[in-house]
Amino acid sequence: MLKKALAMIMALICATAFAAVDVNNATVADLDSIKGIGPGTSAKILDARKSAKFKDWNDLIDRVPGIGPKRAGALSNEGLTVNGETFKAPASPAANKKASKPAAPSAESGKS
Repeated sequence: MLKKALAMIMALICATAFAAVDVNNATVADLDSIKGIGPGTSAKILDARKSAKFKDWNDLIDRVPGIGPKRAGALSNEGLTVNGETFKAPASPAANKKASKPAAPSAESGKS
């Protein structure tokens, strides 16, 4: 019984350790707790947030120097959110080309 209680307590502690940090409500300490965000980046985020809250990940990427899609994905994986949303990378151009490219006719389709 004691082992189960300890396991439950440890599970709750672990769950709170990985709680999401929303960029629009985060303090400097909250931002610095995200792996990949240091004092310089947190200052840039807070400075950009002074004018207005971030609408979405694209808004964050556009307004904060040094954060691009690749870094946004990494920060999202570490627990950073924008309005409660995780970063969803846009489809790669190569994937779009494959999807829009018509299938090549087979060699047998021309035979009679």
